[in-house]
Amino acid sequence: MLDISNNKDADSLNERDFYSLRTLKTPGMGRLLARVILVLGGITFLAMFLPWQQNIRGTGELTAFHPENRPQTIETAIAGRITHWNVREGQYIGKGDTILTLAEVKEKYFDPKLLERIRQQIAAKENGLEAKRAKQRALENQVAALRQGRQMKLKQGENKLKQAAFKLQSDSIGYEAEKITYDNALNIFNRNKKRYEAGNISLTKFQEMESKFQASMAKVISAENKWLESQAELINTRVNLAGIEAEYQDKISKSQSDLSSTIADIYDTEATLSKMRNEYSNMEIRNEQYQIIAPQSGYLVKALKAGIGETIKEGEAVATIMPENNDKAAEMYVKAMDLPFISTGRPVRIQFDGWPALQFSGWPNVSVGTFGGVVSVIDRVESKPGYFRMLVTPDPEQDEWPEQLRMGSGIKGWVMLNDVPIWYELWRQLNGFPPSIYENGEVKMQSDKK
Repeated sequence: MLDISNNKDADSLNERDFYSLRTLKTPGMGRLLARVILVLGGITFLAMFLPWQQNIRGTGELTAFHPENRPQTIETAIAGRITHWNVREGQYIGKGDTILTLAEVKEKYFDPKLLERIRQQIAAKENGLEAKRAKQRALENQVAALRQGRQMKLKQGENKLKQAAFKLQSDSIGYEAEKITYDNALNIFNRNKKRYEAGNISLTKFQEMESKFQASMAKVISAENKWLESQAELINTRVNLAGIEAEYQDKISKSQSDLSSTIADIYDTEATLSKMRNEYSNMEIRNEQYQIIAPQSGYLVKALKAGIGETIKEGEAVATIMPENNDKAAEMYVKAMDLPFISTGRPVRIQFDGWPALQFSGWPNVSVGTFGGVVSVIDRVESKPGYFRMLVTPDPEQDEWPEQLRMGSGIKGWVMLNDVPIWYELWRQLNGFPPSIYENGEVKMQSDKK
């Protein structure tokens, strides 16, 4: 066996003379690739510590912030037949301009002089109402006169009653006086009768005494008759007084009944008159509804009813108007799980469909073609299952939104939150953790912007 360790020519061996040594040599491209990977790994490692702004994504469409500036449908208040279109689609119309003209289709309103006839009916009812009011005043005067007459008659009856009472008292006193006189005459007559029977007086004297006695008896009877007549007169006076009260009460009740009936007729006439006036006002307003007027300035977007002679119903839409006010806002929908991390005043980056843009969600400063916004409204109830709506308005401190945008255009939005390292964001995404809204133990909130 050859011992090469002691051979002087061993040091002079060249590895190129051996195939195995040549195959075990490290290629130059491998070393270059290793250096590139090492550099890229270092750059990637360092990039993991770069700041990344967390965000919440949402989609939606372009709308107007105030409801009155959103596209609105023009409806007709009455049924009618289209006779003329005054505008065309895409035309700008001002507030109060006539959009189209209608003709009547209900036979109740066919009469061209309907308003004039209703005015005549109202005038007739007003005259009838005035006559009934005059009758009411006459009946009121009649009731007042009857009450005054009753008062006077009752006063007269009371006076007669007092007179009858006084007369009864006087006749009663006269009757008692005649009774006393009769008793005295009776005593005198009895004594003189005894004297005549004894022969102490003459027959002539006795007959004279007897005549006086008979006269006294007649006076007593006459006084008693007067007293009885006075009693009857007092009773009759009382009966007449009650009759006067009943007679006048009957007349007054009848007049009051007529008065109440007249007042009821007046109220009924006033109700009918009010109904007719209401009908007249409705007809005046209905005549104004034959012209469909633009409620505000804007562009006629679409005519929903087109044909001349086409019939439309009450409350049916005829056209759509897009108001001219530039009041753009992004209507964006976010998931319910992301809603607690959003507050009014949060910045938002908006990308509009059809507008060239290059968006880096975590680095908004280097994004191109996106526009800034601010969260202005967050709904308190969900708009879609699992989604909540919020309105984003332009950020006044950044570029204005393009004028070429149209209502209803699609948008994509990113609600910007806090800055975190890229490695933290990757770790959060892989683990499904929510974004961080805390900074130094407190919630980071931006002041609301109006």
